[in-house]
Amino acid sequence: MTDQKKPDQATTSEKPWGGRFSEPTDAFVERFTASVGFDQRLYHHDITGSIAHATMLAEVGVLTVEERDSIIDGLNGVKADIEAGRFDWSVSLEDVHMNIEAQLTNRIGITGKKLHTGRSRNDQVATDIRLYLRDEIDVIAEELRRLQLGLLDLAAREADTIMPGFTHLQTAQPVTFGHHLLAWYEMLVRDAERLQDCRKRVNVMPLGAAALAGTTYPIDRAMTARLLGFDRPSENSLDSVSDRDFAIEFCSFAALLMTHMSRFSEELVLWASAQFDFIDLPDRFCTGSSIMPQKKNPDVPELVRGKTGRVTGHLMSLLMLMKSQPLAYNKDNQEDKEPLFDTVDTIKGCLKAYADMVPAIRAKADNMRVAAKRGFSTATDLADYLVKKGMPFRDAHEVVGKAVAFGVAEERDLSDMTIDELKRFSDTINDDVFDVLTLEGSVQARDHLGGTAPAQVRAAVARARTSLG
Repeated sequence: MTDQKKPDQATTSEKPWGGRFSEPTDAFVERFTASVGFDQRLYHHDITGSIAHATMLAEVGVLTVEERDSIIDGLNGVKADIEAGRFDWSVSLEDVHMNIEAQLTNRIGITGKKLHTGRSRNDQVATDIRLYLRDEIDVIAEELRRLQLGLLDLAAREADTIMPGFTHLQTAQPVTFGHHLLAWYEMLVRDAERLQDCRKRVNVMPLGAAALAGTTYPIDRAMTARLLGFDRPSENSLDSVSDRDFAIEFCSFAALLMTHMSRFSEELVLWASAQFDFIDLPDRFCTGSSIMPQKKNPDVPELVRGKTGRVTGHLMSLLMLMKSQPLAYNKDNQEDKEPLFDTVDTIKGCLKAYADMVPAIRAKADNMRVAAKRGFSTATDLADYLVKKGMPFRDAHEVVGKAVAFGVAEERDLSDMTIDELKRFSDTINDDVFDVLTLEGSVQARDHLGGTAPAQVRAAVARARTSLG
């Protein structure tokens, strides 16, 4: 009797590298080392890269035109099968690349085995990931832009809505809700710039580096780069197959984006609470309680806040993955995909949720105004008033501090005191002081670039819309 092959255990002859080995791969090792369970999402980019590679090989005379056309037709057929759900992914073939190549050979025969001429899975996977990430960056950039536009629309709508500005989560000075939203917008501007800067380094083609040292075939890497839309081929074959800086840089962008969105989320959760009651989130982005019928939970902001740790963790994972690797390619690099893929999926979901939700946020202007009157938010305006009258700032600071202490004892805001009461703290104070003690007067007074005045908010929104195009 001959030995039976264990389930999912390939013979050495079934492996693309099997000639060197005298026994089949252990069944557990087969599963442990396979990546096809998660890298099959690269199928489109793998086939795109292979079509460009075959086109170039025919151009330089390594393949005939007939072989090129057969390969391209076969690859398009494989792609159609995958997209129709007719493709059986095999763990024994390890990854997306070998699954597609094996199916291609089944379709067109020995010509399919010629596709891999002049390349390695090392430069192939590096190319696939860059093609994948470049496409995802473009999708993410559009979702980011959609969120930015939603913020601008809401900021324009709430340019006159006064709310308390906070430091240390204590009432500091009056601002407008529109001005606060534009602070979020500025964070996203920097995120968008970082994303586009990252894209430049993603868009470099490693194909042609082969395993690590290039190839002896007369390939035309510049042609392949043009066919695939890369800015240029990479310069060094060793670095080309082992570089994952672009993935780390993308995850760094993503971690900072999520940090910003977590800060947005924290404020939305606070503002939607009964204790603040500044905003109302649309019902379709909230859930209720299984036991408390009155509850309206801000689940979307809470989840975004929670997912931030997940994305930051992926960044740390990739940094640790690369920190001790010698040149060139190592199997460690198979571990780059799951953190990268999950980062892409997570930030796309978070951006979509926020881009849909933000325009539907309703500000409770009356509640915001009442809150802005608490905490002596115009105290700094009173100090500035005294300075403009000629008093040194430190003296003005002391005068206003005493007035605030009186207000705390009397449970009255500065704007609610009489002129005689205010004069007890300084004879410099006159009737015109009430122009600066009002909330409207405070925000209007900051009428400069970057200031809180409603006119400045509207001007900032207009500039931002022009910049976004």
